[in-house]
Amino acid sequence: MRPETEIETTSQDNQSPDRRAVLAGIGVAAAAAAVTTSASAAPAAATTYWNQRYTAMKGNVKLQLYRRRLKAPVAGEAPLPVLIMVHGSSFSAMPTFDLTVPGAGEYSMFNVFSRYGYDVWAIDFEGYGRSSVTPGWSDIKAGVADLTAMAAVVEKETGVRQYHMVGESSGALRCAAFAAEHPDRVGRLVFSAYTYTGKDSPTLTERAKNLAFFKANNRRPRPPEMLESVFTRDKAGTSDPRTPAALIAAEMPFGDSVPTGTYLDMTSKLPIIEANLVKAPVLVVRGTHDGIATEADLLDFYSKLPNPDRQFVTLPGAAHSLVLGANRQLFWHATHSFLSMPKPEVTV
Repeated sequence: MRPETEIETTSQDNQSPDRRAVLAGIGVAAAAAAVTTSASAAPAAATTYWNQRYTAMKGNVKLQLYRRRLKAPVAGEAPLPVLIMVHGSSFSAMPTFDLTVPGAGEYSMFNVFSRYGYDVWAIDFEGYGRSSVTPGWSDIKAGVADLTAMAAVVEKETGVRQYHMVGESSGALRCAAFAAEHPDRVGRLVFSAYTYTGKDSPTLTERAKNLAFFKANNRRPRPPEMLESVFTRDKAGTSDPRTPAALIAAEMPFGDSVPTGTYLDMTSKLPIIEANLVKAPVLVVRGTHDGIATEADLLDFYSKLPNPDRQFVTLPGAAHSLVLGANRQLFWHATHSFLSMPKPEVTV
């Protein structure tokens, strides 16, 4: 069934006073430090954005889509490159990619990559955020169906059929699975905190103790304590101490539970996608202290990727969540550099 589209205009001028105050308070110096790799990335305090919300339909399931760019699209203009950001197992889209942490500088990848010149999109998967809460498990396979429903809306609204994707954690697995099923739809892929086989993962070993619960329940508890643990379980000091509270405040309005599907997949079905099925150019990014994916496991995945246009980046002082870590600017830089690479003149 082709997704239907509902449009909600949320221009930057209509953003909450609190958010405008935070943006204004960031200051030119901090904003410039976050975007020094791009001359087109204006200081956050001087920037306004064009925003839209859409609804894609997957059968009877409503999927919330988000879109941001610097200026409204104009008929007849060439489309901007489209970048889809894909959230993980425990946070919905906008708390992941559009977080405000008062007093701590820019955190919004939506803002940063809009300033880089992208038409930025994200989705709340089934059972997350503003999307329909259903009896479904919202596993990796369901995420591919969600992204497929989203794709029709993206193409209708932008005219673009092929786009880049950035996925964090199980979001990276969803991107890989989508790319394997729809290779013509993806341009360049960025896998942040990817999980391949899970071999020697201390976090997954501990999580697997709850496998019976994951098999029996379509949703799992996601209290504030669990959200806070994401920033503390791997290595102290890899996130700003103000970030957990901001994330909790942004995410808890959506409830204290989330679907179980990706946890079940990652504790009992790895590898979800064999590397040789991902044909697109891939950047694999790992934080030095990531407790879910070991460097050896990810290098094994990386070595099997069939496209020679690939990179492996290790970020110092980073743990599992690269998007919300203290060194998030390093992740922005690596991602932007990879996505903006020129096409090779020689491919032999």
